[in-house]
Amino acid sequence: MKKYGLIGYPLGHSFSKDFFNRKFASEQTDAEYVNFELENIGELENILPENPSLCGLNVTIPYKTQVIPLLHEIDDEARRIGAVNVIKFMRGRSGKPKLKGFNTDVTGFGKSIRPLLNDTHRKALILGTGGASKAVFHALTQMGVAPVYVSRKTCEEPDCITYDRITPQTIEQFTLIVNTTPLGMFPHTDRCPDIPYDLLTPGHILYDLIYNPDETLFMKKGRARGATVKNGLEMLVLQAYESWTIWNT
Repeated sequence: MKKYGLIGYPLGHSFSKDFFNRKFASEQTDAEYVNFELENIGELENILPENPSLCGLNVTIPYKTQVIPLLHEIDDEARRIGAVNVIKFMRGRSGKPKLKGFNTDVTGFGKSIRPLLNDTHRKALILGTGGASKAVFHALTQMGVAPVYVSRKTCEEPDCITYDRITPQTIEQFTLIVNTTPLGMFPHTDRCPDIPYDLLTPGHILYDLIYNPDETLFMKKGRARGATVKNGLEMLVLQAYESWTIWNT
């Protein structure tokens, strides 16, 4: 039986395990998908010899960038992004796996956000600077939208501001706001990024990569101002199918 899985910490919110195991059952695929909750990325080295039938892994918070030094190879797009969320296991005659990293968040987010955009959405605020934010930045750039990161503290990214630099003019110009932070994720559903929600308009889009709960406080505050809101479930499904394609080609 082939084995696939997810590495991250914590994984209580994970969607992937149920998604893939339902997929395997419905298609009668001889495979299983398991969660590997790692307190530090170094534990990955223990997982490999203990699970010789592993064929692929998904990577989630907080290891999308930390996993890169442990890989033997990385796809060109994932290298440009600087984050990996899919690992393919390639075995030669020796049977020892060679690990190659990919990024499917770009495809998932791009396909999910594109139908919402129009000519008024030319600039975007990306809340957070973690691994997922890098894929969002890359996808938006490909679509001709100019993104800027928003961080709690000064960051090394060239296009980055801190939350205290968000002005009324900023909100007026940046009509797409994407939350890539875990703020508002279950069970901490009473939290949300610190932006001036009262300045939002029906012309704004608030996209939250979180999918549990279905509607985060970030989204609720946007909806109250007439903004278009969307969670990250569709993105997750799209990137999961892309992961499966990578593992099987």
